[in-house]
Amino acid sequence: MIKQDIVQRVADRLGITKVKAAEVVVGFFDVMKEALKDGERIELRGFGVLMVKNRKTGIGRNPKTGEVKQIPVGKTVRFKPGKNLESELID
Repeated sequence: MIKQDIVQRVADRLGITKVKAAEVVVGFFDVMKEALKDGERIELRGFGVLMVKNRKTGIGRNPKTGEVKQIPVGKTVRFKPGKNLESELID
């Protein structure tokens, strides 16, 4: 599923135009990106939690060439599904 699919489903579900639905979806994603950039934890009850975690330095390997490469310290986004979402996916 891509963003346009989400826009279409929101428009269909709410009975609004695709233009308005696109504004809502883009606005929602923008707010989430800003919060994650600020290091905030995003908790969507019944869905899950998005959080920024620090990533340690490490060693990676290119699977095609076998070349070893140093992976720098950085940050990454992690998602932990909520219990409701997990139970719906498992059933």
